[in-house]
Amino acid sequence: MYPESDYIMLSALQHYLYCPRQCALIHLEQQWVENRFTAEGRVLHERADSKTANSVGGVRSARTLPIASKLLGLSGQADVVEFHPDGRVYPVEYKRGRPKKNRCDEVQLCAQALCLEEMLKVEVTEGALFYGEKRRRHPILFDEELRALTESTCESIHLMFRNEKTPSADYSKKCDQCSLYPICLPKTIGEGRSVRRHLAQMLRGEP
Repeated sequence: MYPESDYIMLSALQHYLYCPRQCALIHLEQQWVENRFTAEGRVLHERADSKTANSVGGVRSARTLPIASKLLGLSGQADVVEFHPDGRVYPVEYKRGRPKKNRCDEVQLCAQALCLEEMLKVEVTEGALFYGEKRRRHPILFDEELRALTESTCESIHLMFRNEKTPSADYSKKCDQCSLYPICLPKTIGEGRSVRRHLAQMLRGEP
């Protein structure tokens, strides 16, 4: 059980698996810069996040639903959660672009399922990722492997936050599309150095 003061945002899981340093910059150092990709994602979520509920064909859909897990120390919002007549609870997460090569989006969705299971005392076996570029849903099965990866990712982020240490930069091609590139400085910042501290030193004229 985690106290609410130690809860991490659901989005941190996706950020961490994409890049641990990005996760620390956003959630630990509170750094953020928007680019075209993040703006497109924000607009897509704004369209989905109407904070309303509706029912179609017996399926009730709740949008921007607040969820949390004491066991995993998580909190956030689910874009859409469908409640089916047969009792199935089905989370849907909206993403810009297309499916990624790694499982970062799947883990974020699975974390939502684990929160819903804990809150509603039901089993959530499947959900979907909706990608703006493809304009269709990709069903995701919450099997034991994905659940284990989700839980271990939560543990890794909690540990990083307790240590209050931003991981070192490890430049790759994906860095060029990251909105945090001008803050992260993946080709400049040395191992273990805080971006906040580095920028402060630059302003003071220190090396």
